[in-house]
Amino acid sequence: MSEDRDPNGLDAHTPGAKLDRGKNRLGLVLGGFTEALQEVGRIGTYGAGKYTPDGWKYVENGRERYWDALWRHLFAYAGGEMIDPESCLPHLAHAAWNILAVIELGTGKYDPEFLKFIADAKQVTQCRMV
Repeated sequence: MSEDRDPNGLDAHTPGAKLDRGKNRLGLVLGGFTEALQEVGRIGTYGAGKYTPDGWKYVENGRERYWDALWRHLFAYAGGEMIDPESCLPHLAHAAWNILAVIELGTGKYDPEFLKFIADAKQVTQCRMV
């Protein structure tokens, strides 16, 4: 049985009930950091033009390389350089983009070995939605 509850204590079958108590409130991030996320979006757009859209997902040793890029941008910023001279975009926005890439790649979602493991596992078992 689900542990979901209505934040106002309504029964699940009461009109107006919404079982979202304790769930991730992404609006707090998306709505609370609009300017910062616009800057990070500019970094993604710049990278897609320089390389390929979504190509970052398949970079060999991506997590390690994006960590390195993150540190380079943070050290440049800490040294007083606000804007990356190559992209003309803020170093902190580059750093934010890189940490997002590290987090995303850390899920194993784009790791070829992980993808093979998942494909093999799906042949043996199926997820059951309750």
